[in-house]
Amino acid sequence: MTENEQAMRSFAVYGDFIHAEPYGTGHINSTYKACFDQAGRRVNYLFQRINHEVFHDPETLMENIARICDHLARRADSSRRVLTLIRSRTGEPWVRDAEGGYWRCYLFIEGAQGHDVVQSPRQAREASRCFGEYLQRLSDLPGGRLHETIPGFHDTPRRIRNLIRAAEEDSRGLAESVRPEIDFFLGRSEDAGRLTALQQQGVLPERVTHNDTKLNNVLINNETQEGMCVIDLDTSMPGLTPYDFGDLVRSSTSPVPEDHSRPEDVRMDFTMFSALVEGFLECGAAFLTEAEITALPEGGRLMTLEVGMRFLTDYLEGSRYFKTAYPEHNLVRSRTQIALVRSIESQKARMDDFIAAEMNSKGNGRHSEIG
Repeated sequence: MTENEQAMRSFAVYGDFIHAEPYGTGHINSTYKACFDQAGRRVNYLFQRINHEVFHDPETLMENIARICDHLARRADSSRRVLTLIRSRTGEPWVRDAEGGYWRCYLFIEGAQGHDVVQSPRQAREASRCFGEYLQRLSDLPGGRLHETIPGFHDTPRRIRNLIRAAEEDSRGLAESVRPEIDFFLGRSEDAGRLTALQQQGVLPERVTHNDTKLNNVLINNETQEGMCVIDLDTSMPGLTPYDFGDLVRSSTSPVPEDHSRPEDVRMDFTMFSALVEGFLECGAAFLTEAEITALPEGGRLMTLEVGMRFLTDYLEGSRYFKTAYPEHNLVRSRTQIALVRSIESQKARMDDFIAAEMNSKGNGRHSEIG
């Protein structure tokens, strides 16, 4: 029995283990799809070994996830609509392996999958609707404030400081070769704190947010193309709604993947942007404030800026955070984000006008532009 299989068998999963294989395209955790024979019926489960270098307190992380899954399950009409957390045989929401690593287990949701590149406006709308619904259903999560699994995760000014430090230390001698990219981000450093400043002023409320709203973190029904379930809950914690919407813009409006080798092919497709707004506000219009909705386009720009900085910082530091397939992978990712920021900025007025029209059509009062 391998160590991985032994960890998997420590959960309350019954039957005969058949096989397990790596699954998905996530950058952080190690994920496996495992099949068990339960009295002649094959059942799949999803197992993940949590990356403790990213999530330093896995038990606290899993406390958040258990609270969220339990709360969502009480409101779901199907186990395909929420993640079902399988606990260990002793009742904890995690298992530790022989090396001290932490594992978790979910029911595998059949007939649905995430997508790395958006395929249609309808798909974008469905994914965005799912994330808007996720925020709505967690707006009354009981039990107090969730733990911050990565403190300052969307503190964009801190991401600027991290990039400056990495460039100054230049531990791998790469800074001069990427000076144009560094200068691009530093040239926008004054904008980095716009959303956090609005939070500090009491304009933007703190909510339970997902904080990693990439397209591939929503499962889409293979047959109906309906959005089914929000996944990858590791960074679900206190946050700001515009950042959640912003990562949808970042990950869903470009026609090419985030590691596309030709930045000139990257752009924000406005049709996709409008579909995201429509989907997000299908649930969001009922509970989001006017200030939150007004700030959605700025969330798109700042999230793209932030993730681009993170890719570049990781490249300068030796790609210790994001999984990479080749040495320049994070640099390529950073360059696509730069191209997308430029495209978003060029369409700012159009985005603001569309948000204003959506707010007026849904009775959210008059548009008050930020900045």
